[in-house]
Amino acid sequence: MKFDILIIGAGPAGLNAAHAAAQAGASVGIVDDNALPGGQIWRQGPGHRAAGPARAVLDALAARSNVALLSATRIVQALPGRRLLAQRPDRALTLAYGKLIVAAGARERFLPYPGWTLPGITGAGGLQALIKGGMPVRGERIVIAGSGPLLWAAAVTARQHGAAIAAIVEQASPQAVRRFAAGLVHTPAKLAQALRMRFDLRATPYWCDAYIAEAIGTTRVTHARARRGNGEVLVECDRIACAYGLVPNTGLGEALGCRLETHAGAPAIAVNEWQQTSAEAIYAAGECTGVGGMELAAMEGRIAAYAALGDDANARHLFAGRERYRRFAMRLHAAFELSPALRALPQPDTVFCRCEDVAFRDVARHASWRDAKLQTRCGMGPCQGKICGDAAAFCFGWPQNGQRPPFSPARIDTLLHAQMTA
Repeated sequence: MKFDILIIGAGPAGLNAAHAAAQAGASVGIVDDNALPGGQIWRQGPGHRAAGPARAVLDALAARSNVALLSATRIVQALPGRRLLAQRPDRALTLAYGKLIVAAGARERFLPYPGWTLPGITGAGGLQALIKGGMPVRGERIVIAGSGPLLWAAAVTARQHGAAIAAIVEQASPQAVRRFAAGLVHTPAKLAQALRMRFDLRATPYWCDAYIAEAIGTTRVTHARARRGNGEVLVECDRIACAYGLVPNTGLGEALGCRLETHAGAPAIAVNEWQQTSAEAIYAAGECTGVGGMELAAMEGRIAAYAALGDDANARHLFAGRERYRRFAMRLHAAFELSPALRALPQPDTVFCRCEDVAFRDVARHASWRDAKLQTRCGMGPCQGKICGDAAAFCFGWPQNGQRPPFSPARIDTLLHAQMTA
């Protein structure tokens, strides 16, 4: 299969890029590893169809004969000559492109603490995804913890599905949160969204300068011990949803030769004003270039598509809007910067790498991420370091190694397909 524009990721950035490119008459391919398009923020599931801007762009794309949506499809390897090896549930594919737009989004950052591997504990976005996928939470008491506005969004979703939110536990200080809230006047849509969520959660305890110090339970979590200021609170719960912000997904971009830069303390794909990366014919947009929210991702996706097609005028027309939401992103990161105190959360026997069951003490005795991997197998399990690698970067300041193919678990016949089409 060959496309003028191939887009990796079907979240706000990828879908808006596809819409802009399709309107210009280009042949467009959209690859996403989820069963339905939308990414995390526009995630669909049983009884949860996309609405609003998501529905509009999905309907517009569905009406286009020059758009191919390849859901449940993963990129496995880069091939010579602007081609990618992909795997679907039933077969392997070779995807050729004229221009590539990487819109790979971001993932949650998990920090280890005693008890964090107990059943009933997920990320905040993970809780949202499970609920939208049909997991029942009615009647459950849920503690939502970590940092950032995602906590509020997860709490609203859980409450709408019948859960009782025992508390929202935010590590940022009250002063930082108030400054961020005051700055929302510069983005009226964000302000309106925040006011709606605050009204929905008006009876929910919201603790700042607080974090989960321990999850307690035997066969599953039953209590959360929260450190709040100089004191502690024991909260009875059936579930904990805890994550400390988002980390850009840079693996594919880096493997394709794109330069990375540090954005809000985490690696991100570096782009110029046209969303072009350092690699020829490759653009990037959305959270993989730095976490900034849905509106920024959508604008970056459209700019990337216009630029890839050589339509500089339409791309430049969106620069001012992009800058407005980039300023919002800067305020977001300043307000919810992680406290150094969180580095002291894991105890020596706390599980650090949950895939390979490696304790914190065994990782901490090494001098680098590479050394820790070689000596303990930390980061070499099914998640390939996506969880413990981010934790190691925060706790120890270790940069991670680049991703090597296969980029995701692949069948033997998929790898053979690459050999036969080389």
